[in-house]
Amino acid sequence: METELLHTAADKQLYLRFFDVVWNEQARQSLPDGLLAVKQSLRGIHITPVIYITNQALTYTRPAETDSLAAKVNRLLSRLTSEQGIQYQNVQIDCDWSVSTKTTYFAFLRAFKRYSGKKLEATIRLHQIKYPERTGVPPVDKGLLMFYNMGKISADLNAPNSIYNEKDATAYTAAIPYYQLPLDVALPVFSWAIQIREGKIQQLYAKLGMADLSNPANFRPVSAHVFKALKSFYLKGLYIKNGDLFKFEGMDAESLEQAARQVSKYLAPMENRHIIYYEISSTSLLPLYAKDIKEISAHF
Repeated sequence: METELLHTAADKQLYLRFFDVVWNEQARQSLPDGLLAVKQSLRGIHITPVIYITNQALTYTRPAETDSLAAKVNRLLSRLTSEQGIQYQNVQIDCDWSVSTKTTYFAFLRAFKRYSGKKLEATIRLHQIKYPERTGVPPVDKGLLMFYNMGKISADLNAPNSIYNEKDATAYTAAIPYYQLPLDVALPVFSWAIQIREGKIQQLYAKLGMADLSNPANFRPVSAHVFKALKSFYLKGLYIKNGDLFKFEGMDAESLEQAARQVSKYLAPMENRHIIYYEISSTSLLPLYAKDIKEISAHF
C-alpha cells in the first residue's frame, strides 16, 4: 500500500529520514544515530532528506562547536545521498527546540545552509506557532507545520484523541496566519496504543494496532477504542499484564479530512504548498487509499 500511495497520490515525492543527531554521553559530543539503510530502489522518486536533531544534542553543543557540527552533518548527508545516487534540492531539519536552545539551533541552521547550499526547511510544532516571540522563528526558507500531537496523552479512557481533535486544535489555529514563514503542512496517518495499568500510563506503543487489540484470545473490548488484557503475555516483544487497558488512538479518513478543513482555513496563501502525511510505513499506515489522500489534499 505504501508504494501505491507514493506513486499515485504523492506524485513520487518522499520525505526520507537519513539519520538522527543525538548526544553521546560517553563520547561527550553529538553524533549520528540510526543511519538510513536503503533496501529497495529509489529510482524515479523525488527525495527530500530529513535529519532529526534532539534538543539534548543542542543543549550540550557549545557555541564554538556549532559550525563544526553543521559541517559534519552536511558531509554525512552528502555521503549517504551520493552512495544512493540521490539528487536533492531541499533538506528538512526536524527539531523540537526550546527557548534555551534556540540560539544554538538557529546558528546551526545558518551554518548548515551555508555548507549545503540547499534550500532549508524546518519542522514547526504547534507551541512554536503559538509563541513565536518566545521560541523564535528559525532562519530557513520555509516551515513544516506539524498539525498533530496537540492534546495531552491521558489515562482517562474518555479523554479525546491526543493525536488530533478539533477542540484542542483551536488553541493554536488563530496564530497560524501570523507566523513569519511560508508553511507546508504535515497531517497524521499514524496511530498508537496507550498501555494503562491501575489508572496510570505505562507506555506508548506505535507497533500495536487495532488488529492486535481486537484479537479475542488476548483482549476484551471495553469500548470502541479501549481493550482489556485477558491474561499476562508477551506481544511483539512487549510485556502485557492481565487486566492492563489499552486505549487506541489513531486517524481515519474522516478525522483526517476534518483536520485538513480546520487548518486550511488559517493558512496564509502560498503557491505549491506541500501536504505531508506522517508517516507512511508498513507498521503505522492507517487504511487510507490514493483517493482519500487526493480528496484531503484538495482542501489546500
